[in-house]
Amino acid sequence: MSAVRDDARGGAPAAPAGGYDEPDLLRDQFRQLLRYRLLIVCGILLGLAGGGWLGLTGNESYIATSEVTVRAPTADPFAGAPVDRVAMGSERRTAVSDLVARRAADALGMPERVRELGRGLTVTNPPNTEVLRFSYSHGDPDVAAERANAFVAAYLANRQADAQETIAHNVASLEGQRAPLVERRDQLETELDTLFDGSSAYDSAVADLSTLTGQISEINAQISSLQALDTSGGRVITEATAPGSPSGPGLPLLLALGYAVGIGLGLLAAWVRLVFDPTVRSPGDVTRALRAPVLGVLPRTGRGHPDQLLAAGRLAEEYRSVAFRLAYDETFAQRRRLLVVAPRGSIEAPLAASVNLAAAFAEMGMDALLVEADLRTPTLAEQLRHTDGGRPGWAGSPGYREGTWPVGARVPIDAGESGIFDLVPGRRVRNVPRALTSPAATTLVGHADAKGSVVVVLAPAVLSYADAIALVDRVDNVLVVCDPSQVRRDDLARVRELVVGAGGALLGAVLHSWGGGHEGGRDADGTEVPGTRPRVASVSSRERERERRAARASQQAYRDIGSETLGLRVLDPAELEDGSPRP
Repeated sequence: MSAVRDDARGGAPAAPAGGYDEPDLLRDQFRQLLRYRLLIVCGILLGLAGGGWLGLTGNESYIATSEVTVRAPTADPFAGAPVDRVAMGSERRTAVSDLVARRAADALGMPERVRELGRGLTVTNPPNTEVLRFSYSHGDPDVAAERANAFVAAYLANRQADAQETIAHNVASLEGQRAPLVERRDQLETELDTLFDGSSAYDSAVADLSTLTGQISEINAQISSLQALDTSGGRVITEATAPGSPSGPGLPLLLALGYAVGIGLGLLAAWVRLVFDPTVRSPGDVTRALRAPVLGVLPRTGRGHPDQLLAAGRLAEEYRSVAFRLAYDETFAQRRRLLVVAPRGSIEAPLAASVNLAAAFAEMGMDALLVEADLRTPTLAEQLRHTDGGRPGWAGSPGYREGTWPVGARVPIDAGESGIFDLVPGRRVRNVPRALTSPAATTLVGHADAKGSVVVVLAPAVLSYADAIALVDRVDNVLVVCDPSQVRRDDLARVRELVVGAGGALLGAVLHSWGGGHEGGRDADGTEVPGTRPRVASVSSRERERERRAARASQQAYRDIGSETLGLRVLDPAELEDGSPRP
């Protein structure tokens, strides 16, 4: 805790005691995500609804598949792979073209539904193969198989027709080249009949005839080789049959996928909500914002708030734990002064915390003094049980003027089994800052310098009034009490800046979850806030009235003693408005 104190006094930022490594941060963030369970559940329900809708409303689809090996035209169908391999990309594009679809539509007797037929066809080419896979999807398995086979037949017929057309074109071209050669050959044969055998003209004509005959023979050979080619475009290796079950995921799988997608959507929504949520959601967030440890987390009670200011059971044990941690803190041990504040809003939680911490310090054997520095709406004296006893020794210390704040009379409070601690009740004054910074208030806070003494000061919310900041340089040590679900990270950071800037030290924070559904209370500006006031100690109204009368009688006796001893005029409290007597 000392490392945190050094940082709180203005040093370089340091990690909280114990540090936060990456796994700790991840675990903390995941726990914060789980706080938004409603968003996660909504995401899961949305995913399940989507999966169920797809499973129930989606039409069942059957896919029939046929496979074809593609080959180029060859003279020997039993020869090995041809030198020129087939361009499978081009063949796949041809298979899904309108030309093939039109052939298939004609074969099926539906020439007007060419585009409709083409929508259900999918053609793929497995890698490193010369195989085309024709897959046809339809709601009827028999129709799917029929149309898949029709498209295969149409593709092969189209490919064979293309090959035959190419061959016919080449043959016609060769025949065109052969025709003048044949005509010239016939002319030479006619001339040979008229020439004399052995003459030079005869020999020349024989040579020309021999050349033409050779050229014609070559052309004839090319034509014969073209006409001998096998023009079949390929061979069916898998014929489409009617599938026995529909394709695609069924309802159970769609529900499982919807559940998984729903969890992802819910976590994403929770993460977005967490990122844009300005409030703190965990003790880790409070620690990082204040750069001070969380000294305690008050447990929830059955009704969301302690039934009385002086707690009992688990709540009292938590207050005792916080008091012990403070007692053994090095910074607090040097100056046993504690300022209990809230960031903003109602101060009912700091009020309960200050009372119970004073009781815990009294139980530890310390001379505990609780100072209600809320001079705007003081009510603490009416919510605690007064006890009989002598006047505390510090109550008559020099420097206290009757009727001012802090008033001369101090009220001993019965804390039950914890013992007795003293209360300096607040009082409405006109000039609150002057009263809080008066020499009398400074002397009162200095009571903590006595051996075995501790002073707990309750002040209004830091961000609502500057009262707490005016006390920081006298009280030094600050304890923040807040509800992590109601306070913003910016508020905690601002509290730290104000406290450190005023020369104080943040000892830590105490967290509670009382919320706003309580039984009436008041805000820091004195406005009644329904559902936030702690319940008064369980005593009857008559008993409280007797205690008030006894307290007023005791206060009047103290005044009488003071006037007789010092010879001063007793001032009526109504004469005091700003903490100073009127001239």
